[in-house]
Amino acid sequence: MESGEQLQVQVLPVSTAIVIMMNGEPYGRFGDDDDDDDHDGPGRHSSPPRDPGNLIYLALVLAGVGFLLPYNSFTIAVDYFQERYPGTTIVFDISIVYIFVAFGAVLLNNLVVELVPLNVRIIFGYVVSLLMLIFVSFFEIWWPDTFPPYLSYKITLFSVSIVALGCTVQQSSFYGYTSMLPKRYTQAVMTGESTAGLIISGNRILTKLLLDDQRTNTMIFFVISIAFVLICLITHIAVQRTTFIQFYLNLCRTTENTDDLKRITLQPSEDANLVDLCAGSAGSSYGGTVTPPSDSTATFHSAATLPVSASVDPVDSQAPSYRVEHVIMGRVRGGYMSTYTTSIRLWAAVKRGVVARWQVGRNVWQYMLSIALAYFVTLCLYPGIETEVVSCYLHSWMPVVMMAVFNLFDFIGKILASVPYDWTRRQLVGGSVARVLLVPLMMLCAAPRLSPIVPGEMTPLLLSGLLGLTNGVLGSVPMILAPTKVQDEHRELTGNIMTLSYYVGLTLGASVAYGLDSILGPPLPHPCSDELQVSIQHSFLPKPTLSLPSVPTHILPSLLPQQLLHNITDASG
Repeated sequence: MESGEQLQVQVLPVSTAIVIMMNGEPYGRFGDDDDDDDHDGPGRHSSPPRDPGNLIYLALVLAGVGFLLPYNSFTIAVDYFQERYPGTTIVFDISIVYIFVAFGAVLLNNLVVELVPLNVRIIFGYVVSLLMLIFVSFFEIWWPDTFPPYLSYKITLFSVSIVALGCTVQQSSFYGYTSMLPKRYTQAVMTGESTAGLIISGNRILTKLLLDDQRTNTMIFFVISIAFVLICLITHIAVQRTTFIQFYLNLCRTTENTDDLKRITLQPSEDANLVDLCAGSAGSSYGGTVTPPSDSTATFHSAATLPVSASVDPVDSQAPSYRVEHVIMGRVRGGYMSTYTTSIRLWAAVKRGVVARWQVGRNVWQYMLSIALAYFVTLCLYPGIETEVVSCYLHSWMPVVMMAVFNLFDFIGKILASVPYDWTRRQLVGGSVARVLLVPLMMLCAAPRLSPIVPGEMTPLLLSGLLGLTNGVLGSVPMILAPTKVQDEHRELTGNIMTLSYYVGLTLGASVAYGLDSILGPPLPHPCSDELQVSIQHSFLPKPTLSLPSVPTHILPSLLPQQLLHNITDASG
């Protein structure tokens, strides 16, 4: 702080944060809601570097591809896993394991968001994904007999859980990361999520068309997935060093750091010290009124005698003293900090984190509700129920095509989300609630398993497309808009809280999907086999009854074949 700058303290009621002014101008307080969507959130007034050729945008699209592609690799290879583990709920199990572990990972990421560097969390996710995809490719696909079937099933689910941990920490970190950038870059990451589904669906269709051998085409499918994740990792490392990214990250960090140095909480009847306001500041003047003594302490006296906004004079009167309870320092003189000061800072950080999360939640709760409802409905049906729709025309292609249609329209929905439109909070919540109607409609296409109420391929494919389109719009617009409603220093936190809401919806939806699957009944190992189709047809035909006159049985052998005689005798008897 330069000597010409004035430090002014506004004395407020007990336990109320002090608003500190520098050069007579107050800094914006947390919680101011900027509803003007033409601006990219409060505080966005600096002149940023340009994104040449939208390269940063495209790199963040690849980021979205990178953290969702590993999960999609497991779910889109549904035909392989259903053949390898017939008569099981392997797709439901993959989904529920991934979602539950991911939910825990989001909670973990929200706790460590201030402790572990952003880039470390993202790199961790990439490395874990790559290692587990390589492991599954070789030990579960290329060498399928490495483990016995019952153990192989568990190993597959364990691999999914490790991928979920890495990818979700990575995903949550990316949303916090892009929340510090202009809002179109959050939309870029969400577009990347849909692009991941589109790429992986195209990959699966292509490998399945070119090679008939299920094991070989699935191995190639996973190798291509690994290559994409590796490309995404390299791109992320390169983008992190650009001037564009560093400008926005430093902008938010600077805002947060200066905000910490400007907030002081005073309480009456408590004596304490104010530790060294800034390293090397001894002897310097703050507004021409405060000069810290040589022991780097200053005691606040008689705030009651000060005007509402005034410079602080530490030797003004003998009225009750005030304690500085919460001051965040850049450095402490000589590198020494007392145990008392450390505990105060730690407790202050915890309180500040809780208050910040509460304030963010109050500002964006409608967006949190909207995204949670949107993904709740999606996970009720995708991928679980969609893979249970049977087609005796498309056979093993049906689940692959169903998910490809979903991913295609989800991608289109993400693109539509970038179209300028003044979405209100009520519209977003109402749209997410209306999607619940898709659940019973899709169930009619799958239940009962032997003969669905709505048979055929066209209706479920249309519903899958509608599910994907609405998921693309309503699953991304809240995530894009929420960070623009808070101050710059809380953008990363907002992105993490929105991701938590996202995973609450996913977790509840995946849990409900199990209940919907139980309504369908036990899985059919070979639903389109000839024997099963004959039994289905006979189960819906009336059983014939024979009413024959009483004929002496000793005459029949001369008139009828023995087998037919036996059947008639049984029917008449």
